[in-house]
Amino acid sequence: MEDAGHLPALTSFATLLVTQDLDRARVTVQLNRPDVRNAIDAQMVADLHKVCERLEGHPQVLILTGAPGDEAAGTKGFFASGADIGELIQRRREDALAGINSTLFERIAQLPMPVIAALDGYALGGGAELAYAADFRIGTRALRVGQPETQLGILAAAGASWRLKELVGEPIAKQMLLAGYILTGEGALAVGLISELVEPAELMAAAHALADRICAQDPLAVQATKRVFHAPRDAHPAIDNQAQAELFESPAKFARMQAFLDRRRA
Repeated sequence: MEDAGHLPALTSFATLLVTQDLDRARVTVQLNRPDVRNAIDAQMVADLHKVCERLEGHPQVLILTGAPGDEAAGTKGFFASGADIGELIQRRREDALAGINSTLFERIAQLPMPVIAALDGYALGGGAELAYAADFRIGTRALRVGQPETQLGILAAAGASWRLKELVGEPIAKQMLLAGYILTGEGALAVGLISELVEPAELMAAAHALADRICAQDPLAVQATKRVFHAPRDAHPAIDNQAQAELFESPAKFARMQAFLDRRRA
């Protein structure tokens, strides 16, 4: 169990609501710029970097989510409507070369423990690219995910131009990137962009249920598996063997295998 100190208090983040559950080894981050449908601005990027720094030092499962919808009240949820256009219009060549969003999303993708994106409503542009950086995506029927960047005279440069092809295949990726197709929740499930489709009221429960399954595994084995999974093809099988060699000497391996043998004998 994680015994390190808590993340900074919720008031420490201008654009996020952050909850750490030490007992269940996870951190939940709710994007919190409701007045602009969680458009990703420089402050949100900085806040998410702070969360990453904490999780790199003390690995835990990360659940990313946005504003939940309320069917009874007739309100729709939203994950993130994209990058903040008010900031984006001011950015120039040097900002593009700095990779402001792409650097953050790659950092999120490389976090030691898995990342779950719980998606309701709009996940567009940079918001969709943030979701693509997660290891798992769960969505609702109200989900609308796509890449409208070319309508604005730019390209999806924070991961969609290559992650999306890996996730859904070239034909669907090109429809989204070049023709501006927007996928519904059902459409996202059909092409494998999300792994589960749930009602809005069940979204966070589904995300936590998945986190429970992950946290039931040995955390070092999960981290090693994620690292090996994302290694380039030419790194295999050497990286697999090295990671397995380390796990073969871990106390958890002996304890978990002995417990398995004991249960089988019982």
